[in-house]
Amino acid sequence: MKTDCPEILRLIDLALEEDRALRDRTSASVIPPDVLANAEIISKAEGVLAGLEVAARVFLRIDPGVSFEAIKKDGEAVHPGECLARISGRACSILSGERTSLNFLQHLSGIATYASQLAALVRGKGVRILDTRKTVPGMRLLQKYAVSVGGAVNHRMNLEDGILIKNNHLRFCSISEAVARAKKKSPRKMPVEVEVETLKQLEEALSAGADIIMLDNMDEDLMRKAVQITAKRARLEASGDMTPARIKAICELGIDDISVGGLTHSVRALNMSLRVKPQESSSPENENTSGRRP
Repeated sequence: MKTDCPEILRLIDLALEEDRALRDRTSASVIPPDVLANAEIISKAEGVLAGLEVAARVFLRIDPGVSFEAIKKDGEAVHPGECLARISGRACSILSGERTSLNFLQHLSGIATYASQLAALVRGKGVRILDTRKTVPGMRLLQKYAVSVGGAVNHRMNLEDGILIKNNHLRFCSISEAVARAKKKSPRKMPVEVEVETLKQLEEALSAGADIIMLDNMDEDLMRKAVQITAKRARLEASGDMTPARIKAICELGIDDISVGGLTHSVRALNMSLRVKPQESSSPENENTSGRRP
């Protein structure tokens, strides 16, 4: 993942400013500025790694002289006690960036881990696990990246990226009218998706020519009937309170996609820590900063 794009650099800078990383009173008071250190990022849990390049970029935004060597790669499984990356440079720079770097890395790895777990539930079933736009404000690009690293699939990135007619849109017109208008105005024959809550709405969406139909908060019996009624005339997406137990049952019904807001809005971070120790040399001029940088 390219971490030098404006969106990600802005996000990193905002996070560093939020933590006042360049005004770290503790490190500046306790440690002389020329003291060098080595550090390791250690996994404290089983999971899937995502966000190493972002973690590295955090340190480099503080101090371009910091060296960051990735030991593992995004998408790889990690285990408790395993070293994920090695860092060297000014001790104050490493300590000032520690929390922000770990915040990104733990959160994104938590998403990748959960995405991997859900993708494993539907493997071989012809079903995709999709994310949603239920993301932390400002974090969408990174969160959706982590979803894809974990083996799930990105739904639309933003409101410009696809047409999804939801219940609130249908307060202003019928499903048939909404689909007709969307198809007339959509660029490049973009697929039109419609959210439905009843089988009657499903039949109207099919008659209108919807390409994708989201079955919102339907129970398994209704979904089974929806699959029979649809008969492959449109792609079917199941949505609403998708726990692992529900996903295992739903993927046997003939549904094409299962969207999971919990992939991004309430995932548990993967636990990690940073361990630091002083270098023998105390002169930054003697430090070799040839490690890999993003």
